[in-house]
Amino acid sequence: MIRVLLADDEAMIRAGVRAILGADPGIEVVAEAGDGHEAVELARRHRPDVVLLDIRMPRLDGLAAVGELRRAAPETAVVMLTTFSEDEYVARTLGSGASGFLLKSGDPRELLAGVRAVAAGAAFLSPEVTRRVIDRLPTGRLSRAAEARERLEPLTGREREVVSLVGAGLSNGEIAARLFVVEGTVKAHVSAVLARLGLKNRVQLAILAYEAGLVDLA
Repeated sequence: MIRVLLADDEAMIRAGVRAILGADPGIEVVAEAGDGHEAVELARRHRPDVVLLDIRMPRLDGLAAVGELRRAAPETAVVMLTTFSEDEYVARTLGSGASGFLLKSGDPRELLAGVRAVAAGAAFLSPEVTRRVIDRLPTGRLSRAAEARERLEPLTGREREVVSLVGAGLSNGEIAARLFVVEGTVKAHVSAVLARLGLKNRVQLAILAYEAGLVDLA
């Protein structure tokens, strides 16, 4: 059972997300918060597997709450819930420790897939969110793609395979099964690649994979 904490200041949004999650017998909403401070306190108390966190909330917004959640409940994965008007906030939070980004207006199946992915240790980015975030990054699209490919050039063929699968949203276990290796080998590859490329987390690695053309955004 995947235990989820839902944090959003709009009761109607929380009710809708809760209804979607409640339809999956493998997911349980263990608590709800109306602001960032409450989300941190409830995460500390309930230790959920996943926190679904709105970006704009009173008292403590989602951007600030991510850091507090990483300290209060380091084993909990955080998924940011965003809207089309918040691309800049998403771009700013890529290095914050969030494991995924989902559109509030997205497909309910994407919400369920995202919760399951981050609970399994993967990064999950809605393709639409990823496309818009990449468009927000400072350099031109073609030069970003060339720069991303150049950054990945020193990697081995196997490491590039791992990067592409991280970008596709697969967990370490799923990547291990795809490549016919043990999960520890995948963890070692991911850690080595993050260190070599100077990246903070799997979300940044997934964005780099998209920019380099290793993952199809269609």
